[in-house]
Amino acid sequence: MIPATFDYVRPATLEEALDVLRDAGDEAKVLSGGQSLLPLLRLRLSYPSVLVDVGRLGELRGVRDEDDHVRIGAGTTHDEVVRSAVVNAECPLVALATATVADPAVRHRGTFGGSLAHADPAGDLPAVAVALDMELVLRSASGERVVAARDFFADYLETVMEPGEILTAVRVPKLGPGWGCHYEKFQRTAQAWAIVGVAAAVRVSGSGGSRRVEEARVGLTNMGSTPVRATAVESAVPGAELNGAAANGSGGALRDASALAADGTSPPADLHASPAYRAHLARVLTCRALSAAALAV
Repeated sequence: MIPATFDYVRPATLEEALDVLRDAGDEAKVLSGGQSLLPLLRLRLSYPSVLVDVGRLGELRGVRDEDDHVRIGAGTTHDEVVRSAVVNAECPLVALATATVADPAVRHRGTFGGSLAHADPAGDLPAVAVALDMELVLRSASGERVVAARDFFADYLETVMEPGEILTAVRVPKLGPGWGCHYEKFQRTAQAWAIVGVAAAVRVSGSGGSRRVEEARVGLTNMGSTPVRATAVESAVPGAELNGAAANGSGGALRDASALAADGTSPPADLHASPAYRAHLARVLTCRALSAAALAV
């Protein structure tokens, strides 16, 4: 299909972009990498009157280590995130999940902030955002505000961003020592959206044959209209012994806790999976993700 008619603006500065968005109101859309927005325009699922291209604004790109968190510019490409030494050292779950996004061509054009602002629950990064308690920095012509990831996603392809706002950066808290991470997902093909995905981070204590999980964070992809935090699993995992079968998820407390992964979720039904199948996948993949995360410590 052919997109509906729109005006195209490519501002030279962030301030100029914010002024354009303020004047256009809810008739405008922000374009960065375009890997999510352009297909919607082509299918006329989105039809803005003004398209504001911020893809060349250098102030929206880059990764910085800032004390207790890592700041990722919203315009930073997926590939830049995956290759960032800071991200890999301080928040490896972000690098692991981002490396699974679509294919290399998309990762070289698509942006970290664009994926979050798109708010597709089948996307890989929203689940990671809620699992790690990320904070999203929003700017408008009237000022700046910070929104926690758990409050950012409102519904399918909807966020709490107001007309005139741009997502400028994401703050990723550092987990510190003793944490292991893993992102596990099931998909039809390498480039396809996840049928179900699991972002897991676990804090492990002890050594040798006496290791156990002290804390866990689990985010689920495509198990509802927004990314889901698997709180039932997180509550059940602490104290899990990592010995023998429990260490690889084939038995013990990790498997038992993972059986709760689908509790409180509303998985969608589509051509690729029924809700029951997605619930089954959530339980299986959560067990794998928790085990891999624990072994990574």
